[in-house]
Formats: sequence, C-alpha cells, structure tokens
Amino acid sequence: MAEAHSAVAFSFAITHEGFDINYDQEVLNLVWNSGVRSWKKRLARARNGVRNGVYPAHIQSLWLITAIAIGLHFSGFAVPFDLVHKILVHLPANTINWQVTACFGAALIVWLSICFTMRYTLKLLLMYKGWMYESRAPGSKVSLRTKVWAAFVKILSSWNTPGLYSFQGSLPRLPVPALHDTMQRYLRSVRPLLDDENYARMEGLANEFESTIGKKLQWYLTLKSWWATNYVSDWWEEYVYLRGRSPLMINSNFYGTDAIFMNLTNNQAARAANVVYLLLGFRRLIERQELQPIMVQGMIPLCSWQYERTFNTVRVPGLETDRIVHYRDSNHIVVLHKGCYYKVTIYFKGRILRPCEIQVQMEEILNSKATPLPGEERLAALTTMNRSKWAEIRNAHFARGVNRVSLNLIESSAFVLSLDDEPFEFDLARPELLDKFGKTLLHGNGYNRWFDKSFTVCVGTNGRVGFNAEHTWADAPVMGHLWEYLLGDDIYGYDLPPIKQHDLDIYMYIHLAYP
Repeated sequence: MAEAHSAVAFSFAITHEGFDINYDQEVLNLVWNSGVRSWKKRLARARNGVRNGVYPAHIQSLWLITAIAIGLHFSGFAVPFDLVHKILVHLPANTINWQVTACFGAALIVWLSICFTMRYTLKLLLMYKGWMYESRAPGSKVSLRTKVWAAFVKILSSWNTPGLYSFQGSLPRLPVPALHDTMQRYLRSVRPLLDDENYARMEGLANEFESTIGKKLQWYLTLKSWWATNYVSDWWEEYVYLRGRSPLMINSNFYGTDAIFMNLTNNQAARAANVVYLLLGFRRLIERQELQPIMVQGMIPLCSWQYERTFNTVRVPGLETDRIVHYRDSNHIVVLHKGCYYKVTIYFKGRILRPCEIQVQMEEILNSKATPLPGEERLAALTTMNRSKWAEIRNAHFARGVNRVSLNLIESSAFVLSLDDEPFEFDLARPELLDKFGKTLLHGNGYNRWFDKSFTVCVGTNGRVGFNAEHTWADAPVMGHLWEYLLGDDIYGYDLPPIKQHDLDIYMYIHLAYP
C-alpha cells in the first residue's frame, strides 16, 4: 500500500515562547483556486438559469423596455395598463426616484409577459408533428402549413442564440398514446414471431388486458403525464436499467471506435493527452452551457438533460437497485495501466493542463515500473459481476479506510482513461481486426475497464482510441455528440513536445488493497 502523506495548510500552537503559526502557501493556493473555481461555476449556473428561463427572449431586452417605459412616463404618455401609476400607489412617495423604480417594475412585468408569451408560443409550435410525415425526396413539395410553421419556429429560435438547456422549458410534454393503439402496435410487433395458434392466444390476452387492468394502468400514466414532462424517463431508468441485476459488461454497456480510416499518431501518450484535453474542453462547454443543442432538421431541438451527467458520474451498485451518482465537480481523472490506478490532476494554478503537460503525465505512467498489489490488477472485474453481489462486496470491503478513499477517487473522477498494452488495429483486407477492435472496447480483458463509470476512454499502443460507456445515464446521441466533437477537433494529435515536470507532482499513484 502506497504511503499517504497528509498536507496541513494551517497550524496554530501556543508554546512557552509565544504563538507558533505555520502555513503551507502552496496548499492554501490550491484551496483558494478551488474555491474561486467553485464560485465561478455557481455564478455561471445562476446566469445561465436566468437566460434559459426567459429564452427565446434576450435578457438585455429588459433594459430596452425599461428605457421605453421611463421615456413614455416622463413624456406624459401612459405606460400600457397604466402600470406605473398602479405601482406608485404602493410606494412610499411620488418622487422622481420612486417614479423610476415604478417604471422599472412596470417594464419588468411587461418584459416577463413577453418572455413567457414567446416561450409558450414556441412550445405550442414544437408540438406540431406534421413535418415528420412529409416527403424528403428531391422535387417533393412541402405543404404550406409546414412552411408557415417552419418560418415561425425559425423566427422565434433565431431571436436569441440558444444555450445547451435553453429549449428545456419549451419542449412539449411526451403524449400518452391511447391504450388501444398501444395494444395494436404490440400485436403487430409479435405477429412475425408467433404462429397462428399462439398469435390467437396472444390476441385474446391483449384484449383481456385492454378491457381490465390496462384501463387502470393507463389512468396512472395519464395522471403522471399531468405532473411530469416525460412520464416514462425516470421509470425507464429505474426499472429497465438500475433494477437490472445482470452484469453491465456486454449486457448493457456499449462502445465506440476511433476514425478507422485515419491514424493521427502512433504515440500513445500524445494521443491520450490530446484526447483528455479535448474531453475536458467538451466538459467545459457543458458546464458553461455553450454547447449548441442537437437540432433535427436544424429547427427541432432534442432534450439536452442527459448532458448534465456526461462527466463526474458513476453507477453505484445496490442490493436491490443501483443509483446514479453525479458529482458537481471533479479536478482529476483516473488512469488505468497494467493493473495500476493513477490519479491525474487536470488543473494547475487554476487552469486546465495543456496537452503537452498532460502528455508528460501519460509518459510517466507508461514508463512507470510500479506493479499492482495483490488483488489490485483484477479489481475492475468487480464491476463486471452481478450487481447485487458487487454491492455486497462493496459494503463488506469498501465501506471504510483506504479502500473507501481510493474507490471514491475512482468514482468521483471526471472519467477513466485506460492505457492498454495492445494495439487497436484496422485493415480493409482483414475485417476480423475490426471485430477484435470492437470486442476489445466492449469488454477488454474483463478487468481493464471500469464499467460503472459513465464512460472509459481506451487508448491502444498504436495511438488509436475508443470508449466504453455505461448505458443508464444516456443514450447514443449524447456519446455520439461527444465523440463527434472529439474526433472532429482532434487535429493536433501528433507527437506533442515534452516539457519539464512541474515542481508539483500532477499525477498520484492509487492502490486499492482489496484482499
């Protein structure tokens, strides 16, 4: 077990000679930078919350309406609905300052009315589904109704540049399909799988369900749809995924490969460093909500809720049901190489490490002579087990002490990076190599992927990359968007120039003493 050294930022003692005060400037700087980063994120979230709440209106338009209200009032014209005078009645005096205050209050009321009118108008427009059933073939005509609808959606959406979550309040509710339609779709789906006798039996069961308990269940769904914008998402996550007790590997997790027709570099450390840097850039776009939401046909926004849990997320096993844990912030990643775990800090003096600085840490890890302790090399195999069994082991061996601290470091990391000791190969003349590539990313050797994390990035010895993603927290569009961003921007993936190691050790070796 690696020895852990405690860092004391401040100590105070009273001696015979007086007061003795000691402090560590470096640790205090780290604490200060961490607090500043945390408060910046809080302020940014608050600002983005206001911006998203009034979208598609613009926050700056409030000052324009305020100026108009003040100009109208002091020019002798009445503000709509005589709001200024109605507000002045409740103010202490009728001085100029209070009149300006009343003008601002009236402008705020008018502005909020405009904001919510625009917001719910956009929501009503997004309920239209006729565009989905019109032909996209060349030369086909679009109906006038769809053209008018598209024009209004474009006007409202282009009024203000949307953030990642700007459309969340304007998305229409998920409608509950009629019970009869649901049963008919079910029968159509099972018809090719059943012979005439079994299909007739299934048809009788479907009719019985529709006329008995189905009506009660349909009412529950309808009742929930009145309170929730999506009546199925939380139940789907809970009962389809989190309550499943089968192993995640193969049964649930999925993978993605590199751009197979190009290979930017054969330097494993350089490619890993560049990938880490780009992923952290993507995380920053999510945190600042600067990422543009996915738009169907360039107009119809998809729900962006899943982006919130892309990073700093883990699926924690339970005896009966798992739970998704999302950490608001994480300043490190975990690197897995030859059975050893490393904590790599991704911030230095308040900024994200540059690719060349990250490459130094990757090279240190690849060149390390460290060997895993007994039980450490195959530790990640626990995440491939039956979920209840893994929960029992977790409660028995990872509930306290160094194991709990070390496991928390892995689970609270931004993501896990696996530096594999084999190449990820592809050759058009040998299609079996692509099969091997996929299998390696899907399950590896069974203990070099942390399957509980939201995703694990894998880098082969030849510089090719891929990922293994846990399925509960998101579907393919989110990981597809992330991977598209990564591969699209990964144009600097050449051998990055080395630099001198920082005085501060950026990486830290992690041991987990599982017996």
